[in-house]
Amino acid sequence: MKIILRIQRFNPETDDAPYYQEYTVSAAPTDRLLDALIHIKRFQDGSLAFRKSCAHGVCGSDAMRINGKDGLACKTLIKEVAEKDGDRITLTPLRHLPVQRDLIVDQDEFFQKYRSIKPFLINDEAVAEGERRQSQEERMRFDDTTNCILCAACYSACPILGENPDFLGPAAVAQAYRFLADTRDRGMAERRPVLDDPNGVWPCRNHFKCTESCPRGILITKRINQTKKMIRKEEKPTDQ
Repeated sequence: MKIILRIQRFNPETDDAPYYQEYTVSAAPTDRLLDALIHIKRFQDGSLAFRKSCAHGVCGSDAMRINGKDGLACKTLIKEVAEKDGDRITLTPLRHLPVQRDLIVDQDEFFQKYRSIKPFLINDEAVAEGERRQSQEERMRFDDTTNCILCAACYSACPILGENPDFLGPAAVAQAYRFLADTRDRGMAERRPVLDDPNGVWPCRNHFKCTESCPRGILITKRINQTKKMIRKEEKPTDQ
């Protein structure tokens, strides 16, 4: 089948504003959208810019907006976004991040917010038996969040960031939960100033767009709400 890829183009060095360019590609329904992009890059227009790496949904490099929804080009099959010959597939860069060129965005702000929640185990307690053990049940409390590939699809999908660019964002909060829910971690005091902030966890209003867009099936909205509960629990005075 022949499909038309309608791609937003923008080179800040030469263009005054973004514009759309269309490419016609022959593709099988089971081909990946990334395959079509690579074909354009190799055989039609070498100037087209997009990110890719593993091409198997592990690295998160090729996150973009596909027909208005955030996802990975390598995990999107043609038949999922086009039904018949001549169908158009519109591709635009992720939202809420500066466009560097075409479908490539500058992710510095995204990773700065991610690093701010200290995404690593914090525990200075002595280890008695060589390692800190935990049960399978304890691990399952946060297991899905360990699958995050930092693709920023949830960041782009979040409507709150359109209103408040300083919001920490769903990926960072979900990764904060990943460690706060870990029985081996003791980092609440260090992470709380960032999380318990007007731009921390509290702007989230449960739109669930982050959860819907996550290519790894992480229950992001639920993890954000659980993080809020953890903070509220810390605020309650202990019994004397």
